[in-house]
Amino acid sequence: MASQMGVLTEDEKKQTVPQVALYPLRFEPIYQYRLWGGRHLADLLAAPLPSGPVGEAWILSDRDDHQSQVADGALRGQTLGQLLQQFPEQMLGRLAHKFQRFPLLLKFLDVHEMLSVQVHPTKANKNLLPAGETAKTEAWVVLEVGPESRIYAGLKTGTTAAGLRLALMSGTVVDQLAEFTPKPGDGIFLRAGTVHALGGDIVVFEIQQNSDVTFRLYDWDHLDPKTDKPRSLQVDQAIACIDFAEGPVGRVAPAVEATTPVKREKLFHGEHFWLWRLRGQSPFSVGAAGVPRLLVCIGGAGQVEHGGATYAVAKGDVFLLPAMIGACTFRPRSAVNLLEIALPDSNSENSEAETGKHCEKANRV
Repeated sequence: MASQMGVLTEDEKKQTVPQVALYPLRFEPIYQYRLWGGRHLADLLAAPLPSGPVGEAWILSDRDDHQSQVADGALRGQTLGQLLQQFPEQMLGRLAHKFQRFPLLLKFLDVHEMLSVQVHPTKANKNLLPAGETAKTEAWVVLEVGPESRIYAGLKTGTTAAGLRLALMSGTVVDQLAEFTPKPGDGIFLRAGTVHALGGDIVVFEIQQNSDVTFRLYDWDHLDPKTDKPRSLQVDQAIACIDFAEGPVGRVAPAVEATTPVKREKLFHGEHFWLWRLRGQSPFSVGAAGVPRLLVCIGGAGQVEHGGATYAVAKGDVFLLPAMIGACTFRPRSAVNLLEIALPDSNSENSEAETGKHCEKANRV
C-alpha cells in the first residue's frame, strides 16, 4: 500500500541501492610537509615526493580535508568517504552501524629531526576535543632507524604535573621522559594521554584513531622556516591530558599465533584496532567474512587473489578488503612482510576487554 502511494518501503529502498562489484581497493598516498621530515619515504612509496621535507604519507584517510582516493580499477578516483556513504554494508559488513566515517587513520612517518614532545587527548578530555574529533590512541611499527634514532614514550616514574612544569621552564623536560633506542620491527602502543616523541632519522608505520588533535609540550627549539619563528605550544592543554600514573612505555611483546604457512604475530589487540604482522614466502589467507580488513605491505611484494583476478601489492601499498569480499589469498612474489589490520569486532572469540588486557601487559615489556 505504501509503495502505491509513492512512498518506498524499507525493502524497496534496499532494492533501489545501486549494486557495485567491490574488489581489493588500493589507495593513493597523501604526502604532508613537516619541518621535521626528510626524504626517506621515496624509498618506501612509488608515488613521487613533492619538494621539501616530507614528514608524513597518509595512506588511508577518511577526513574531510584529506580524503584517500582509490588508485585503480572501476572505482578509481572515488574517495574512501564516498564509498562508505554509498555502500556502507558492502564496505563495513556487520560493523556498518558503528561508524559514520572510517575510524582509523594510517600513515608512514619519516622523522629526520625530532618530533615535538606531545600528547593526545583522552575520552575524559571532552572539553578539549573539537566538534567531530575523538580521543587519539595510536601505535607505531618501526621500519628503519639511524644511529641517532630515539623514541620517547611515557614519563619517568614519579613525574608530577608540577615537576613537569618546572622542567619545561628550566629547559630540562627531556630528563623527565622515558626513552629507548629503537630497532626495526619494534611495536610501540601509545594510549591517549601518553607523552611521546621520536626522531633522529627514523621511519615508522603509524596506526591511530581517526583524530587530528595534538597538544605540544616542547618543540626542541625548532623554527618554522615559513615564519622563522617557533611553533606554538599548548602546555596547559597537554598537561590536562597526561596520564601521570602510566609511567614508562616500552616495546610490545609480539604474540606468535602461527608459523606456517606464514609467521603470524599479534602486535596490537586493543579497543580501537587489531594488528598482526605476517612474514613468509608461501601463499596464505588474508581478510575475513563479514568485516573489512586492511593490508599494508612494509617489505617485499606479492598479489592478492580474489574472484579470479589478481591485484599486485608492492612495498608501501595499502589495500582495503571490503567486508563483502571476505577472505582472499595473498601470494608472495618472494619473502614478504605484511601488516593486517582489523576493526575490533564483538563477535570475535576475543572480547575487547581481553584484548585491552593484552596491550596493557605487553606495553611494559
